[in-house]
Amino acid sequence: MISVSGHDYFLPGSVVWDLHSTQKYDAIRETIFRTEIFHRVPGLDLETLTDAVITREREQSTGFGHGIAISHGRTAQVETSVIALGVSREGLDFEAFDGRPVNLLFIVASHPEQQIDYLRILSSLATMARNELFRRELLSCICQEEAREKVCDAFTGVLSRFGEQRHARAM
Repeated sequence: MISVSGHDYFLPGSVVWDLHSTQKYDAIRETIFRTEIFHRVPGLDLETLTDAVITREREQSTGFGHGIAISHGRTAQVETSVIALGVSREGLDFEAFDGRPVNLLFIVASHPEQQIDYLRILSSLATMARNELFRRELLSCICQEEAREKVCDAFTGVLSRFGEQRHARAM
């Protein structure tokens, strides 16, 4: 079984600590353009990615609830999935299912042919979003590197539990 870590997905430069935007489409754009991680993907046009994410967001809000949104877009310009996090202390009106403002905006860019990876990422982020302690600890971080480490640790934990469950079912 291949071991996957949150550090494989949340690389340095994947967190924007202080979003200035107050509207969801502006926050999506700001997160994509301010995170270093998307700038480092060879051949990735940030406007194309932004359009893909916003197009998906217009279909249905990705405001998951609990102050978290998991916006995502698919583009052949990325070989492997890339995830970024934008943090808004003020909160964004994201038309979330529970009506609460969004403080944690995850952006996922994935290749259209990487369906299993894409679903595993969305499922893992949704699992993390439901954990109140995780949300509180993440918002209490004092810098973006501390936030990235918390996300990496939580993501690794969720991925390992999914791997254990899949391994147990296969036996």
